[in-house]
Amino acid sequence: MRLYISFFILFLFSLSTYAQVDSKKKSIAIPAIKSNKDSLDSKSLLPSKPINNNTGINNINTPRTYKNLNMPKKKFSMFPQEEFGNPGELYEEQIKRKVNAIKEEQGLGTKGSKVDLYFGDIKTKSKYVYVQYRDYGQVDGDLIRVSVNDEIVEYRVSLSGGFGGFKLTLKEGFNKIDFLALHEGYTLPNTAHFRIIDDQNNILASDLWALSIDVKATIIVVKE
Repeated sequence: MRLYISFFILFLFSLSTYAQVDSKKKSIAIPAIKSNKDSLDSKSLLPSKPINNNTGINNINTPRTYKNLNMPKKKFSMFPQEEFGNPGELYEEQIKRKVNAIKEEQGLGTKGSKVDLYFGDIKTKSKYVYVQYRDYGQVDGDLIRVSVNDEIVEYRVSLSGGFGGFKLTLKEGFNKIDFLALHEGYTLPNTAHFRIIDDQNNILASDLWALSIDVKATIIVVKE
């Protein structure tokens, strides 16, 4: 019994001692220090300005141009430089001279020949030839019919500005080719440029005609 009482007294003494020690502890207040300057920069941020090169149009900046650019200079040469002309011009001049010669020879003006034309005969050893034709004047609707040995090969052909035609397999001996004018178009007369080319792409014949309606031009190819 006495043991329990002693333990209880000791416990109360311990509590009073702890309360006295705790009451002696005091809190320390740390005063705030006022700063003379704000930590943040008070200056407002301004947007960056675009570079003004004084070349803007309607407030739109344009790239700068540089005047002093080193451009490649033309090399000096002691020899005169050759200037190439249009090869078609020479060809057109030949056509014009031929047309004028036909008109003067047959007294044509705007009228075509009233008589059949014969362009002679040519000889070849080729197995075949190309028969080609085109309108050398204004493309105005000229029509022709082509026959070989009196058999119609092309019944009705409208002449264009470029060469058209067909491949003709030659028989031994004479191969007569007739070009009959069917229509003169709206610009008289019926004008055409024809040529015969062999199997080696050699031009055997090349000529012009200016025909009235129902007049024909003939050439004969002789296979040897």
